[in-house]
Formats: sequence, C-alpha cells, structure tokens
Amino acid sequence: MASRLKNLSDFSHIDVKSATGFQFGIVVAQWNATITGALLNGAIDGLIKHGASEEYITVVEVPGSYELITGADIILRDNKFDAIICLGCVIQGETRHFDFICDAVANGISNVSIKYNKPVIFGVLTTDNQQQAIDRAGGIHGNKGEEAAVTAIQMAHIHKTF
Repeated sequence: MASRLKNLSDFSHIDVKSATGFQFGIVVAQWNATITGALLNGAIDGLIKHGASEEYITVVEVPGSYELITGADIILRDNKFDAIICLGCVIQGETRHFDFICDAVANGISNVSIKYNKPVIFGVLTTDNQQQAIDRAGGIHGNKGEEAAVTAIQMAHIHKTF
C-alpha cells in the first residue's frame, strides 16, 4: 500500500515490547532542525510510552545527517547503551549531493551497528521536498522518530535474547 494512503506510525498490528530497563542513545542532526526536532520528540515520546525512563535516554546533537555516523560511533564506546537511534532529514536539492549523503549515511549507520554488534536504527528521512518531511515528522504519515523508537525497543529485546 502506498504511504500516501496510511499513517506509517500505526503499531496496532504488532506487540511492542516494554522499553523498561533498557538504555537508549539518540543521535539527532541539527540540520533541518524543525523536522529533526519533531522526530526527536516522537522518538522520546515513543520510548517513554513503552516504558523507558527519561534518565535512560541520552540525546546527542550533531551538525548534520552525515555526522550521525560518527555520533553513533562515539556514544557506543560507552557500552551502557542497548540501542542507538539516529535521526536526520535529507531533502532532495538541485544537485547529486542528496544521493551521496543518503548513501553514505545508510552505509555508515549499518557499519557502526556491525562494528559494535548493537542495534543502530536508521531514522533518517530522505524526501523529495519539505512537505514530505513534514508529513513524516508528526504529520499525516505519522512520525518516523516514533517508528525508530519502536524499532529500537524491538531490536534491543532481540539483542538481549541472543
């Protein structure tokens, strides 16, 4: 089903586990701050809604989406985290810069996850325009930050189990 037809943050069809007792790190880009701020609020709200304690949530701001990679790497040096959520927003412009940044961020986040054997969640919007970003940061399609939080909770449980 096309995303234009639904709220992507509807979790009524899955059993979201409890976030109680887990430590979460959130690395958020300052670039496109209106959007990333909404994603951050969605992530924090999602974690707390599912039982996370505010004192078990650490937020680190980085300049842009490209720096999410290094930010996640730095905070994972502290072994206390069960999962990291990376939040950013890259909006298509007139040059190929968009393609290079999106590719690098996706691969970099994946590599950090593998390096530390910890869940590192890709909560980066890669949109064609500002309106699509707004729609996915608390707008008509839900909040990608909340989706990333639910993913982090689910993956933290899997990591703990195995």
